[in-house]
Order: sequence, then C-alpha cells, then structure tokens
Amino acid sequence: MRTIMVFMLFLFAASVSAQSYFPPNGSSEWDTLSPSDFDWCADKIDSLYTFLDEANSKSFILLKDGKIVLEQYFDEPPDSSHWYWASAGKTLSSFLFGIAQEEGFLNINDTTTYYLGSGWTYSSPEEEEKITI
Repeated sequence: MRTIMVFMLFLFAASVSAQSYFPPNGSSEWDTLSPSDFDWCADKIDSLYTFLDEANSKSFILLKDGKIVLEQYFDEPPDSSHWYWASAGKTLSSFLFGIAQEEGFLNINDTTTYYLGSGWTYSSPEEEEKITI
C-alpha cells in the first residue's frame, strides 16, 4: 500500500491581526502572495516539490496570514477535485482544539461526555468518563 503523506504548514504572526484574510463564502478564488515577497530561498522550491512528490504526498499548501504562498498537487487533479483526507482532518481538528483551549472555549482534559452527553459510545459509563478531548 502506498504511503500517503500530507504536509500542512501554517505560518502565523505572533498575534492574529485584523488584517488576516479569509476567502469570501461561495467563492473558489483565494488571494495569494508571491514567494518572492519573503526572504526565502526561492530557488529551492522545486527541490521541496520534488521531495514531497517522492514522499508520495498528495498536496502541499503554505499559507501566510490566510493567503496562499505555495500550492502544489501531486498525481491528482487540481484543487477543485475531492478526495478522502482523514489524517489531515485529524491534524486540522487537533489544531482547532488547541486554539479553542488557548481561547478558553474548552479544556482538552475535560471528558467528551461533558460536551456530547452520556451514552454517545457503546462503552460503559465508567469507560466513557475516561475519554477526554
């Protein structure tokens, strides 16, 4: 079975500013920034893409303040296609839970029953209480 690696890299400023970009709802257009706008080794981007392709990556995206700086797809149709991405979904969920905890919306040590109610699993109530976010 071919190993699928998904790399997601997000760059964040020390604090999120009001300048952060979010694409408009219902639009497939997304603002971009040029890699040349940054003090990067632009001549190494092709080497990065080669590495990711050889590692059987499906896609790679690099965002800065919500705008796309790099975007590449490997052995797949472009960004308009749909595919199963369970591992990336878990990564994104973990990231969002971390932000929610940092913002005080939840505590990852709380039991899931606190948020979902009891009986959401086939486990006993005692076992279910041991499941935390």
